[in-house]
Amino acid sequence: MPGVKRQRAEEDGAKANGSKKVKSLPESATKADKKFAVKLARKEKKSAKASSGAQKQKPKANGSKARVEEAESEAGSDSDERGENDFHCFSASDGQMDADEDGESDAGSMHRNEKPKRVIKSDAGNVPSGVPKLKGSTDGVNVTKSRESHVKQKELARERKASKPYADEIQRAKKLWERLRIKSKVAADERVKLVAELFDIVLGHVHDFVFKHDSVRPIQAAIKYGTPEQRRIVARELKGSYKELIEGRYSRHLVAKLLEKGDDEIRDMIIPEFYGSVKRLINQPEASWMLDDIYRVKATKAQRDIMLREWYGAEFAITKGKDENITADLSKILKESPEKRKPILDYLHQLINQLIQKKLTGFTMLHDAMLQYFLQLEPGSSDFNDCMRLIIGDKKEEEEDLLKNLAFTKSGAELVCLVLAHGTAKDRKLVLRSYKDAIELVARDQHGWQVLVTAYEVVDDTRETMQRIFSELVSYGKTEEKHALQQEKILGLSTHLIGRVALLFPFVGPEKWLLPKQEQQDFIKKIRELRKTTSKKDPETRRMELVTPLSPSYIATVAANASTLIKDSYGCQFIASVMLSAQGDKSAAVEAIVDQVSGDPTEEDHPAQLAHAGRLLRSLVNGGHYDPKQKQVVVTAPDLKFADALYGRIKEHALAWATSDSSFVVVALMEAKEFENKDELRKKLKKSKSKLETAATGETGNAKGNAGAKILLGLLDT
Repeated sequence: MPGVKRQRAEEDGAKANGSKKVKSLPESATKADKKFAVKLARKEKKSAKASSGAQKQKPKANGSKARVEEAESEAGSDSDERGENDFHCFSASDGQMDADEDGESDAGSMHRNEKPKRVIKSDAGNVPSGVPKLKGSTDGVNVTKSRESHVKQKELARERKASKPYADEIQRAKKLWERLRIKSKVAADERVKLVAELFDIVLGHVHDFVFKHDSVRPIQAAIKYGTPEQRRIVARELKGSYKELIEGRYSRHLVAKLLEKGDDEIRDMIIPEFYGSVKRLINQPEASWMLDDIYRVKATKAQRDIMLREWYGAEFAITKGKDENITADLSKILKESPEKRKPILDYLHQLINQLIQKKLTGFTMLHDAMLQYFLQLEPGSSDFNDCMRLIIGDKKEEEEDLLKNLAFTKSGAELVCLVLAHGTAKDRKLVLRSYKDAIELVARDQHGWQVLVTAYEVVDDTRETMQRIFSELVSYGKTEEKHALQQEKILGLSTHLIGRVALLFPFVGPEKWLLPKQEQQDFIKKIRELRKTTSKKDPETRRMELVTPLSPSYIATVAANASTLIKDSYGCQFIASVMLSAQGDKSAAVEAIVDQVSGDPTEEDHPAQLAHAGRLLRSLVNGGHYDPKQKQVVVTAPDLKFADALYGRIKEHALAWATSDSSFVVVALMEAKEFENKDELRKKLKKSKSKLETAATGETGNAKGNAGAKILLGLLDT
């Protein structure tokens, strides 16, 4: 019976412990009394076993003894209760008693469906085998040994560092660098002292600092905050090592810092060390981008030519000191040595193809080499067609990356323009497709705009142009979402120095105010010459097919943002271009513009005080721009009727306009052929002729007099 088993187990446990026999409990004993008796017997048994084990095996250390005693006391606790570490604690010797307890349904705390509790093994030799361990407890000896081992490892690491050359100097330099790099917490005079101290440490040992990832940082700080002479001293000390430095993961930044902060002497000291190794360095992961940045930003034209020549063959990898009268123009080189044409072009093509296959397509040096190669090929030849295929590709990601990267360099953009001009309709479509999601970036780039302008000039399929370019550039489309973005994008581009070229070129063409540089004008002439043999559509037809669908959104932008645009000189040029060249109803835009000029023109913020606003109003009144070659106004918008709309806003202040800085606006009104209120304006001015004379003679403050007032006096006399 369960009750008998429990009683016998208790008696056996008492005998084994040498204690008094546990008396049988009366029938009236409660469940709690029975449970307490079992616990008491078990506790006495465990204490006896622990004592006998401690006598047989003496603990090795006092710390272990203390832990054994602590474990003994823990072992006597209730087996059903959890210890501090949340584990049930029991020993193997209790197995039989636990099994007996499980046999009784109303006694014992462990049930048959419970998972067995985890037994934590004791560490032989340190803790007696009969003593259980609590979860989370670790043998004190092992903890001590592990901690001591870790400390010893740190000591050994410090000793190894200290045994290295200039270890103390490097440590001191790093501490100074830590203070120098916090700009906001170091005063200027203190910084000078820190830099002087840093140079005292590093000078003479720079070469030992620069090839370590942590010690090179103080050298960079010394160059950044040092004097020009101190930088030159560092540069001289590293002379002969720059090729090795540029290949290092960390040391290459030191070369960049020297070139950034250094003068021409330092530049001419560093760059020649790369001569003869350009091909190897341009293929080296760490050095390639740094070398290209040096080529693009810091090198002189002569130095760039020397480095680019190495792309033409091993014989062009010249040694130092032979950099006089050297050109990288491949046409001149082949003209002098025509027999070298095939080996040079083969070598150049191989190196170009090698970098493209590696997807290293962002190098300016690569773009320069590709342009030189392309210009030497005969259009229509097999080599020319192969080069076109290499550049355009077949819609793969690497070819698209190449075309995107080409658009952002001078030589690369020119190369893409030539590809567009020489290509077929399919080629042009593939090129434009590669710039998806990058059109606005290209339009705002100092070189990229040429790609878009070339597309306007040579692509016959204007629907493709609208879809690939203007759908991104100005969110051209018929949906409401597209219309919501149009004005924001157009407004941003219209006041951007470079972005406005792609925006306005279909409307005004290569005007001097839009493309002021002669090389830009020459570029347009070159593209227009090439399209004669590759494009079929009439240029004016192509232009109008772009202007017509764009006009409504441009006019709406002027009408909604006239107050913003009229205050900006580029904004005024945008207004004039749209109002004089766009197609469609412009009445809302006219009203928006004249609303901005109403009121007293002598007020400080009035558009009459702005020279560019005065030029805008004069052009709109005339209906066109003045042509210096023809010496007259070329009317392009005769039905604009801007003069009468403007006069309706300024007639109350006509005299103030006539004597202000914008007096030529009134002159334009008097000379306009379509102005219906000319007689009324003449009468107003005649009544105040004396004030006009005062302004014309300069008595109002202008020493030279008001030129517009002088012209008005002449017009009144006729």
